[in-house]
Amino acid sequence: MNFNWAFFFHYLLEPSSIYLHGLWLTLSISIVAQIIGTTLGLFVALGRLSSWRVLRALSSFYVWVMRGTPLLVQIVFIYTALAAAGILRFHDIDLGFMILPGNVQAGIIALSLNEAAYMGEIIRAGITSIDRGQTEAAKSLGMTPVKLLRRIILPQAARVIIPPLGNNFNGMLKSTTLLSVIGVPELLLATQMVTSATFRVFELYSVVALYYLSLTTLWGFLQRTIEARFSTPFAETRSKAPRGRLLTSLFGANP
Repeated sequence: MNFNWAFFFHYLLEPSSIYLHGLWLTLSISIVAQIIGTTLGLFVALGRLSSWRVLRALSSFYVWVMRGTPLLVQIVFIYTALAAAGILRFHDIDLGFMILPGNVQAGIIALSLNEAAYMGEIIRAGITSIDRGQTEAAKSLGMTPVKLLRRIILPQAARVIIPPLGNNFNGMLKSTTLLSVIGVPELLLATQMVTSATFRVFELYSVVALYYLSLTTLWGFLQRTIEARFSTPFAETRSKAPRGRLLTSLFGANP
């Protein structure tokens, strides 16, 4: 095996500007898509729990379609098929401080819509895990649905939502590699560009694999810190009597 260790360590420790740009795109796309996907997922979850049959049906249909088709197909469909049908073409947008390419826009939208379906189910599970008695008690005190969701339901549901959300973001970091098929120069496509110029395939793909491993490992440490932060009050809250848990949730005070 002809493995050039000097070449490997050079690109691992001194990445080129192409690599750094690809890394920045990978991180920025992942963060933006996760934020949008989680926000949309909240509305999907509320739709699935709605008392309106039509809204429940539409939300369920959306989850069924997005979870039942490959993410790669969704990416190509949004960027290529919609343009071919004359429905939607993505043009570069000048944000003043940067140009947002059309393929990056399509990639963010595809990842966000796909993530929303999964986050919708995660958030729905978190909401349904809350004791209905707390909801009824809050309504009896005159809380509006929005205030009830913001003050009572979501803070407690977050303890159930955060672990799978962190796992989904870990997957999002790796899913950005699929955007290379529509020409987004994220980390994988940046590696392919350098490979085509140097022909050092084994070394460069080893480097990019270590980059992704480093990203997911760092996020794993951060995720465990966040989970520990939310699990501590949860354990303390569970140790209280039912009446105490309700008063703490509603007023933020000990019974």
